[in-house]
Amino acid sequence: MSRIAAADFLLLDSGAIFSEQTVPDGQSDPNMKVLDQYDFASYDLLEAGHKFLIMDEFIDQELMFDQKDRIKAFLDQGNILFFGGQLFRHWIPGASLFMPKTIHSYLDYQVTVLDHPIFDGVLSDDITFNKGVAGFFSRGHHPLPEGAEVLLRLAGEEPITYIDRQSSQGTIVVHAGRNLLNYRHSSNSAGRIGAQFHRFLYEEYQSLQRRRAQV
Repeated sequence: MSRIAAADFLLLDSGAIFSEQTVPDGQSDPNMKVLDQYDFASYDLLEAGHKFLIMDEFIDQELMFDQKDRIKAFLDQGNILFFGGQLFRHWIPGASLFMPKTIHSYLDYQVTVLDHPIFDGVLSDDITFNKGVAGFFSRGHHPLPEGAEVLLRLAGEEPITYIDRQSSQGTIVVHAGRNLLNYRHSSNSAGRIGAQFHRFLYEEYQSLQRRRAQV
């Protein structure tokens, strides 16, 4: 009997009320499996065949700390991890703990958009401000691991979003904010992020597999 192909995405459901958009979107996507975070420890992650592991800021980080070896093993199969939030435990390879930004003015939250396909065509003001208020997108940063690629910065040059291809045999995307896949519904340029991030993940996965085939 042939094996049924796994969904490419595994989304861990934190159960938080603020994840209410993320989870229904995932449940309606046939290419995304939504798993209760407390079922993760008994889930056969390495055999399931997922390419992308997605976690948001409400994930139980004590649980993830306990599962850090399994997460590293998933990455070392040439897979991709995305975390959007504020780290307070060391469970992502190479990642440092979140550092909140000292704010003197709303201008300290201004986002600098660097040249990268995920944020192609995205205007700074469209992610800096939400209904005229700054600070919703990111309020701090994670110090960079060696060799990381920075995609967004705050006004003081702190890295909001980075890609780490050095700390594992996979790719890690850390964003000091919310789930980038959710940026699909905005009427301004921020609405481009979700689809562009989705496209990037597949392109990055294919690149990982080509590099692994050459080893």
